[in-house]
Amino acid sequence: MPLQVKRLLIVFVLFIGIMLGLKYFLTPESWREYGAYRGNALTEISDKEAKYVQTETCAMCHDSIAELKTQGAHKSIQCEICHGPGYKHIDDENIDMNIPDDNQFCMRCHSKNAASPQSIIKQIDAVEHSEGEECINCHNPHQPWL
Repeated sequence: MPLQVKRLLIVFVLFIGIMLGLKYFLTPESWREYGAYRGNALTEISDKEAKYVQTETCAMCHDSIAELKTQGAHKSIQCEICHGPGYKHIDDENIDMNIPDDNQFCMRCHSKNAASPQSIIKQIDAVEHSEGEECINCHNPHQPWL
């Protein structure tokens, strides 16, 4: 066997040995405990403070608005998409939630866009439709069909 091939084999064996050693020392013990991720990650994530709540949590206090929303076009959208994270409001009722009142907020979803299907998201030309008026002057986001 030529000397170059012997040296190359030695380098490969060293490389594979180093990689296996690194894998052994750097892989956490809980790896693959519950599938292809760290088992300890579940505890670490559950120890963090929740930042978002679900629509059901909002409906516990705002049941009349939640009822309107379930009948409307925005029924599949979480409250926090428009109002921001609700956990602060739950901790302190005096903290007001964001109530978007500018056209640019609504236009993030509703501006004319050929890439978005018209049958799913109602799209409008903001300049022609609103003539400078704010969306919420005419439309209640919880009852957008009115």
